[in-house]
Amino acid sequence: MPAQIYLIGIAGPSGSGKSFLARHLQSTLKAEVLELDRYYRDLSHLPPAERARMNFDAPEALEHELLIEQVARLRGREAVQLPVYDFTTHTRSDRMEPFQASEVVIVEGLFTLHWPGLRELLGTKVYVDLDDDVCLTRRTERDVRERGRTTESVMEQYEATVAPMARRFVRPTIAHADVVLTGTEPIEDGVARVVEHYRGRRRR
Repeated sequence: MPAQIYLIGIAGPSGSGKSFLARHLQSTLKAEVLELDRYYRDLSHLPPAERARMNFDAPEALEHELLIEQVARLRGREAVQLPVYDFTTHTRSDRMEPFQASEVVIVEGLFTLHWPGLRELLGTKVYVDLDDDVCLTRRTERDVRERGRTTESVMEQYEATVAPMARRFVRPTIAHADVVLTGTEPIEDGVARVVEHYRGRRRR
């Protein structure tokens, strides 16, 4: 039976640099990246105005049961069909995207280190830390550019749910990390530290 693939998990508050780190690790390790954002629950049963008022920054906003099931299957070298989420309508597409695990898969998102069932699958657990002011600036730029949001709506959501939920659910997960990085440190340094831990675990 072939050996299990290696899973690297990256967590941290919104805007801290998780995706940036994941992309650089992807290139360095020839890995695939699995984003937790794919697993937001479908809200097509709600009117559009009510969808927009939902709290998307709490763990229950994601279908973690499906996430953990699919990550476990990927770890065992099974191919899975990933959900596709539309952030402009807060709905899931009927279309699925095939995902075949490589030797290393990077699992990236706010709550990657939140659920015990997911944490136990990870070989290297990474937390990217950054203060709220810089996180807000980065999140605003991303959501306006990629998710069709206005600056005002991003700032309102950040103050109402993003920052409070991060303090409650995301920031405490730093305690589970094998590697803690700062979102402002040179990316080469961060990648080197994660790769060092990964290679150390691989040699065991």
